[in-house]
Amino acid sequence: MNGFLEPKDFVRDPAARDRVWTPAESLQYTRWLATHHYENFHVVSFLLPKHLHQDFYNVYSYCRWADDLGDEMGDTQESLRLLAWWSGELDRMYAGETQHPVFNALLGTVRKYGIPQQPFSDLIRAFIQDQTVTRYADWPEIIEYCVYSANPVGRLVLYLCGYSDAERQRLSDATCTGLQLANFWQDVTVDQQKDRVYLPLSLLAKNNYTVDDLFAHTVDDRFREVMREAVARARDYFHTGLPLNRMVNKRLSVDLELFSRGGLCILDKIEKQNYDVLSRRPKISKGERVRLLIGTLVRVGLGLSRAA
Repeated sequence: MNGFLEPKDFVRDPAARDRVWTPAESLQYTRWLATHHYENFHVVSFLLPKHLHQDFYNVYSYCRWADDLGDEMGDTQESLRLLAWWSGELDRMYAGETQHPVFNALLGTVRKYGIPQQPFSDLIRAFIQDQTVTRYADWPEIIEYCVYSANPVGRLVLYLCGYSDAERQRLSDATCTGLQLANFWQDVTVDQQKDRVYLPLSLLAKNNYTVDDLFAHTVDDRFREVMREAVARARDYFHTGLPLNRMVNKRLSVDLELFSRGGLCILDKIEKQNYDVLSRRPKISKGERVRLLIGTLVRVGLGLSRAA
C-alpha cells in the first residue's frame, strides 16, 4: 500500500497530515489522485504531449482538493475552515514554502510556466461561495460565479500549454462559462440535493415559475421557457469561444473542440427532450463520445489542410 488518501480521508488522518513528503512521493501522489479519484474524468487525453502529463496531474490535484474540501466534508463550517487553510497553503507555496504533497508538486509547475496565483485563488473563492450562496438573483450574478468557478480552469490549461495572452484568455473564458452553464442545466436535480439553484431567480420570475415549483419537479410550459432561455444563453457562450480552437496547437485544439462539442451536445439533448431535465438527466453515451471524437479529428484535420 502507498498510503495515499483522497482529500476527505487525508485531512482526518493524523499520519497523512504529519507525513514528510519527498518530491518524488509528492509527484506520485498527484498522479495517483488524478487517476483514482471516484469523480475523475480523463485528466489527460491521448493527444496531450507526455511531457505535460505530470503538470496536468499537479494542477488537477489542486482543483480536486479544493472541490472536495468544499463538497465532501459534510459540514459547512468545517468546509469553510478547511478552504481557509487551503488558501493559506497556497499563499505559503507562492512564498516558496511547501509541506503538503499537492503543493510540493505544484510549485515546480507554477515556476516552470510562470502561472500567477490569481486563478488558483479564484477557484477557492468559488468553493467558498458554494458554501454560503445557494441562490442567484439574475444573470450577472451567475455569470460572475462562473468567472471564479470555471474560467480559471481554462486559463490554467492555457498557461500549461504556453499561452498567456488576453485574447485567448477571453475566448477560453467564454468556453468555460458555457461549459459551467451546460453542467448546471444538466444537473438541476443533482444540485437540488445540495439545496443549490443555479437558474437565475429573475429568469424563473419572468416565467411565473418558482423555486418551490422547481423542487416539486413541475415540468410545464413555464419551465420549458425557463430552460429554453438558459440553453440559448449557454450556447451563445460556446459559439463565442469556438474561434479559440484555431488559435492553439493541434493537440490542444482537439481537446478544446471536444469540450465545446460535448457541451453543445448536452444542450442539444436538453432541447430534444423538450427541456425536461427534471424527469431525466441528459447525458452523452459512449457511442456519442466516439462520434464526437471522430468528428472533431476530421474538423481539426480539415482546418489544418485549409490553412496549409
